[in-house]
Amino acid sequence: MRATARYFRVLGDPTRLSILDALATGPCSASELARRVSAPQSRVSNHLACLRWCEFVVAERRGRQVLYQLADTGVSELVEATRQLAAGRAEHLESCERIGPDWV
Repeated sequence: MRATARYFRVLGDPTRLSILDALATGPCSASELARRVSAPQSRVSNHLACLRWCEFVVAERRGRQVLYQLADTGVSELVEATRQLAAGRAEHLESCERIGPDWV
């Protein structure tokens, strides 16, 4: 149960979700991801380190560049299924003040 809770905690950050969405279209460098998710590269790099450690993404060096890609396309499927489940109650969920209102 603890591993499952940790898995969802990794998915519980908006920046990490944006990174995973961006990687669903194909491999990207950290600087490209920073542009695509509109976040500072240092923040994206920190989130990529988390996603790599938890094996959501893998990194491959190509010359001087490191490209990141999803380790498992099932992650994108899970995120999309969750997005569909949340869509019917999005306004209510976004108004929640019990968990993380500062990052919503």
